[in-house]
Amino acid sequence: MNNQIIWFENLKRNDIAKVGGKNASLGEMVSTLGPKGIRVPAGFATTADAFRHFIESNTLFDHIGTELDALGAGRITLQEAGRRIREMIVAADWPEDLRSEICAAYQEMADRIGAKNPAVAVRSSATAEDLPDASFAGQQETFLNVRGEAELLAACKRCYASLFTDRAITYRQLQGFDHQQVALSIGVQQMVRSDLGGSGVMFSIDTESGFDKVVLINAAWGLGENVVQGAVSPDEYMVYKPFLEDAALAPIIERSCGAKKIKMVYATGGQQTKNVPTSRAERATFVLSEAEILSLARQAVTIEQHYGQPMDMEWARDGETGDLFIVQARPETVQSRAEASAMKSYTLKSVGPRLLTGLSVGNAVATGQVCMLESPRDIDRFVDGSVLVTSTTDPDWVPIMKRASAIITDHGGRTSHAAIVSRELGLTAIVGTGDATHVLHDEQEVTVSCAEGEEGFVYAGIAEFEVNEIDLGEVPETRTKIMLNMANPAAAARWWRLPADGVGLARMEFVISNTIKVHPLALTRFDEVKDVDARAEIDKLTQGYERKSDYFVDTLAMGLSRIAAVHYPRPVIVRMSDFKTNEYADLLGGRQFEPPEENPMIGFRGASRYYSENYKDGFALECQAIRNLREVKGFTNVVVMIPFCRSPDEADKVLSVMAENGLKRGENGLEVYVMCEIPSNVILAEEFAKRFDGFSIGSNDLTQLTLGVDRDSEKLAHLFRERDSAVQWMISEVIARARKAGSKVGLCGQAPSNDPEFARLLVDAGIDSISVTPDAFQAVKTHVANAEARAVQK
Repeated sequence: MNNQIIWFENLKRNDIAKVGGKNASLGEMVSTLGPKGIRVPAGFATTADAFRHFIESNTLFDHIGTELDALGAGRITLQEAGRRIREMIVAADWPEDLRSEICAAYQEMADRIGAKNPAVAVRSSATAEDLPDASFAGQQETFLNVRGEAELLAACKRCYASLFTDRAITYRQLQGFDHQQVALSIGVQQMVRSDLGGSGVMFSIDTESGFDKVVLINAAWGLGENVVQGAVSPDEYMVYKPFLEDAALAPIIERSCGAKKIKMVYATGGQQTKNVPTSRAERATFVLSEAEILSLARQAVTIEQHYGQPMDMEWARDGETGDLFIVQARPETVQSRAEASAMKSYTLKSVGPRLLTGLSVGNAVATGQVCMLESPRDIDRFVDGSVLVTSTTDPDWVPIMKRASAIITDHGGRTSHAAIVSRELGLTAIVGTGDATHVLHDEQEVTVSCAEGEEGFVYAGIAEFEVNEIDLGEVPETRTKIMLNMANPAAAARWWRLPADGVGLARMEFVISNTIKVHPLALTRFDEVKDVDARAEIDKLTQGYERKSDYFVDTLAMGLSRIAAVHYPRPVIVRMSDFKTNEYADLLGGRQFEPPEENPMIGFRGASRYYSENYKDGFALECQAIRNLREVKGFTNVVVMIPFCRSPDEADKVLSVMAENGLKRGENGLEVYVMCEIPSNVILAEEFAKRFDGFSIGSNDLTQLTLGVDRDSEKLAHLFRERDSAVQWMISEVIARARKAGSKVGLCGQAPSNDPEFARLLVDAGIDSISVTPDAFQAVKTHVANAEARAVQK
């Protein structure tokens, strides 16, 4: 029998029937994408006919059929059927012609490489796998660092046998594939010395939201199996694809350092690979440099464009040469098929104490009792509908996972096995919690929330929650622009399908308090920080940064870029920090830099801080972050907004300080808005309009200061009304004056969604835009559309 071996360069993606999806894709890249900069390690594939030849020459077809029939009839268990079939295959003899062809190809690879007994990866590639509607992710085996003919032949047999692992049998049953119609090809590929470098997974789409303008990259030290199987919590990087063609930009919009506690390396003494602990330095260091992140992202875009669909790829960096390689590419099978016309929003009503935090998978909420399992062999202990809690998962866990209401793991990132399979099964999951198996216990009632952004939370008890569906096909058109209020960058991509007109309010202070956590002056004046514990924590957070202030700039720019990317090129109005002194004091190292105030709400906040010597160097960091956001990352859609600006004189001072820090209004298209939240902003609207490009009405503070009502006072809550005639006069007046002066004017607040009449007031007054929380978007759109229709009828 001839032609049982085909070299990758002689394969194309339409050769799935010959060599399976994995090998066909590798051949496609080798044969067509090499000139475009995609490097794929050399190799060859055995054909599906070779597999059938192996089975037939050992008369195994009937034996396998007998075992599968017995399984179908319930006479033997899945475990028994799989074990018996695998044992048959491993014990079978190689047909001489096939054995000779495999060995000859291996020797030819050795000649090509110039190495005796080169190390190879031996990968399984089923003929029905990696199709657009069935990923078969990890269903068959891969063997790494295989050397010599004897090891290669043994690994090839084990690949054939892995077509009948328990998980593979189960997966084919779920997908409706006939076991006897699926064959297996083996890919034999030159090993990349990523054991000395790093490796990981990347997607040309956001795996959680389906946002299609980013590349998501996971990375860990050593060989890539730990990332794929979720045995480590990897680094995570996200890159904005549309800006990658501009070599002057570095559009990295997320970079988080994973724990990376172990790495897989080559082994000796009969073992091919082993896991060893990483060093403290490796755990604290990013696996990829900025240049490598951008290079991989560009390769992902090239591959996606070639295949014409979102892709799931594996990459490896050779530790000896530093070269980057793509070792696998297959269609992404979950988000690319997600329903785009409807979105669900989950709102927690009440929750118990927070028990755990990890990476969220699924954008939903689930509840149930914990079922803690150490091994998939414990399947008989699992209670249907329970919350599966375990250290990590691999494909053997799939039969259990499909019976769970939610999944929680100690280890793994967003591209780990647990995350990928949970998405395929439509399950809520939280991965990489660190210690779920220590904190939780069997039969404990918990709520698993993945509806609060990229961080997932496990709460004690069964929480109440609401599910609201937004049908994007029913969102009406409006003249008035409806924008979004955004605080949490991690949640921004959840709403990318909403037809919003941009972001009317992006709250900088959310990133500062939740991600940066350090008072800006504790970074610019670190030598003055007296609190020993705060100093230690700041040192830990800023590890790897030559200057501590760079940590603030980099982290703030990165966080805000997540919001800017989702809405580009539509405007994203970023409000400079609007903490009160008591809130600033709660940041690490902040207490010594903040004066005590009787009434922080009308104290040292907003514009007054920015030009003050008591905060000027902190504001400089905010300005540097905005410059990085606009000029380094490329998000020129970012508009700056100044809060709590009491007078035109203050406006001049703030604009002057901004210019000193490279943010000059009008330069490079920079627009600067002012919050309208103080009566003086209305009274002197014409003067403010000379200095700013637009107004954003902050209805909460404007109501508070117009009526003299503390908005946080329960006793005065009945007096706090945006519909009060005095407040309505203020709003109508500033809209009229702003429009007359040629300035844009919008409102950011919840009132229009709660009160249709308030929306009518704004529309009748001629407001340009209304900015609301995403869950209120459809309601506001409807209220505004109705108000506009009534205005036309009049």
